[in-house]
Amino acid sequence: MERAIKIVKNRSDIGAGTRGSDLGIDAIEIAAINQNNSFFNQYEFEDVKTHNESVYDKNQSTFAKRIEHVVEHCTRVCYAVKKNLEANFFPIVLSGDHSSALGTISGIKAVYEEQTLGVIWIDAHADLHSPYTSPSGNIHGMPLSAAISNDNLEFQINEIATETIGQWEKMKNIGCPGAKILAENIIYFGVRDTEEPENAQIQKLQIRNYKVDEIRYRSLQTCVEEALIKLAHCEIIYISFDVDSMDCDLISYGTGTPVPRGFDQYEIIAIINQIIESKKVVCIEFVEVNPLLDNKGNKMAETAFQVLDAITSRIVVPIE
Repeated sequence: MERAIKIVKNRSDIGAGTRGSDLGIDAIEIAAINQNNSFFNQYEFEDVKTHNESVYDKNQSTFAKRIEHVVEHCTRVCYAVKKNLEANFFPIVLSGDHSSALGTISGIKAVYEEQTLGVIWIDAHADLHSPYTSPSGNIHGMPLSAAISNDNLEFQINEIATETIGQWEKMKNIGCPGAKILAENIIYFGVRDTEEPENAQIQKLQIRNYKVDEIRYRSLQTCVEEALIKLAHCEIIYISFDVDSMDCDLISYGTGTPVPRGFDQYEIIAIINQIIESKKVVCIEFVEVNPLLDNKGNKMAETAFQVLDAITSRIVVPIE
């Protein structure tokens, strides 16, 4: 028997610095409709209630913008993922901004508390900031720091208000207390736009980053095989795919923080499919499609759907 796929639609963009990623899911659905593809009629889905109206509120924390609402929203995502995993669904989470990944990771860990979770982070950015180190205060750059429960105080540049500290501690304890993953069980693919505090963390925590040039030089298959060997002790794997991992000049600028010299969609499909073949993947998330910024019509959403359609048919998860 196979576990049925459930599409979890999470239209939140309150963790981003630029509005519009909340429209990404609809843009992906439009891409499917325009291709006469019935993908979104084939699977059950649910919508996660958002807190997007909070963008009209005055920011209470410059260094962790709208953190109280992000905490609330990540808790909702956590519950949705947890509920669907417990019901023997395979959640494919379609999200707005990347802060939601903390909710997804927390939901997975809440179900598999005794198992070791590996994370494949396909992204142009490391997302290892905390409120203490973030130059922007945008929480979509912080989910992995919260997930590993590490503030990186050695590189602190911000003085944080007591209320913000309290909310940040809540973020780190969503779903179940403490760290959800170990830094050694995170593997980056395509990270190439980072700040000094993140670089220090990557080096200190020895997080492996397979850069685009290395993958093309050594071969994609070899690098993914190596990554899976590194995560061999992990019983389960979560894949987080940020569309800015793709080359903005080649694909589109339809994402909040576009970065050149990234992957093409075929490389992304190959990476994800090879990881799926490990039979350890329990959840996949797509994030950061922003149609308001697209310089080629709906190209980014069309490309994201191409990836989604190509990898979904490879998901085969036995019911335990």
